[in-house]
Amino acid sequence: MPVDIGLNDEARNTSADALRVLLAETYALYSKTHGYHWNVTGPRFNSLHTMFETQYNELWMALDEIAERIRALGHFAPTSAGEMVEPASIKPDNGIPDADTMVENLVKGHEAVSRAAKAGLKIAEDNSDAVTADLMTQRAAIAEKTAWMLRANL
Repeated sequence: MPVDIGLNDEARNTSADALRVLLAETYALYSKTHGYHWNVTGPRFNSLHTMFETQYNELWMALDEIAERIRALGHFAPTSAGEMVEPASIKPDNGIPDADTMVENLVKGHEAVSRAAKAGLKIAEDNSDAVTADLMTQRAAIAEKTAWMLRANL
């Protein structure tokens, strides 16, 4: 059945593409954060372990929201991990970094999510896609606040 939500095919396509990039960055950051939660060591273990858990749970919920918006635009969301992370700028680590490097890497990851959300916001605004624009704004705000909180741990 055709999608008739007040957006033409091109607008729905470009908004969905921007959402796929945001999904990729978010999934890559989720994976990294969850791995850090499992592997953090040192005198700040408890506080970082707990903080990383809060963050990966929030990212997991965001993945669902982003994928569901892609579906609402009439497109399929990626289904494999490889397909999901292919467009991401956030890359996995080789090995287990120390706690400070973990925090630094997560700051960079949240900044990458913010940049993807802001790029997607511009696309959504150009498409008059207020729902996607709202999602992008929310994701950028959460990413920037989380990056600030992480920076405060350095």
